Amino acid sequence: MGRILDRLFHHRTLNFWRKNARQADAAPLSELRAQRNHARQLRTHLDRLIHVADGRLALPQIGSSYFPKPHGTDWSWRPNLWRGPLPVPGISSAASKSMLGDEVQVFHDCSFSELTLRQLRNTREQDLAPFGLRMDVFQFDGSFLSLVIELPPEATEGLTRQHLLRFDTIIETEKPQEIFARLNIKHGPNTEQLVRELPLDKTTAMVEFDLAYSRLNEKRIEKIWLDLIFESPDMNQVILRDLTFSRHHRAAI
Repeated sequence: MGRILDRLFHHRTLNFWRKNARQADAAPLSELRAQRNHARQLRTHLDRLIHVADGRLALPQIGSSYFPKPHGTDWSWRPNLWRGPLPVPGISSAASKSMLGDEVQVFHDCSFSELTLRQLRNTREQDLAPFGLRMDVFQFDGSFLSLVIELPPEATEGLTRQHLLRFDTIIETEKPQEIFARLNIKHGPNTEQLVRELPLDKTTAMVEFDLAYSRLNEKRIEKIWLDLIFESPDMNQVILRDLTFSRHHRAAI
């Protein structure tokens, strides 16, 4: 009985708003203003329900941290932005140092930002990450643009110069885009930096940072972060479908 009443109420409400929409052009302004206020209140709840429903019903499963890892991996991680819905899913006219979630930050030196960041839901069967990140860049009058991903404290535990730190990502761009990955490891007063260029002609990119070639002080490691640096990014759209980290020991020679 309850379900029958729910369906009747739904159809009655749907017909009410359908009628108001059809008559909006001729409705008195005072009545139209009240209807607009009611519609906005209703839309807030509907948008929230649709956002959550899309997240829960679509593939892949929210919270998934699964991805292929090299043999011998002793630590791996997918940032939260690619795992679950953010409370604030996007930023428009993003200022430098704006945060999207707790782990991703954008840096640039534009005098006027025409940069938008937005979390999107991955729904393709081949996507392992539940969410992705879309970056739209329009006019860009700055000299640099980078996304900074701060790795969790667990990444520093037991880290040695015998480790390879691996970074994997799936990147889609409207036009070819030069992208560099710079690994930063703060140890004491110094910061070790290792830079790799991502391949231009591949959607799936993987780079490994061999710490044996660094001057890392293993006893004083404090924090690790990665800079994704975009060269000449204006008038382009970049989608990071996935982004993961893992580490394993280099083979003994």
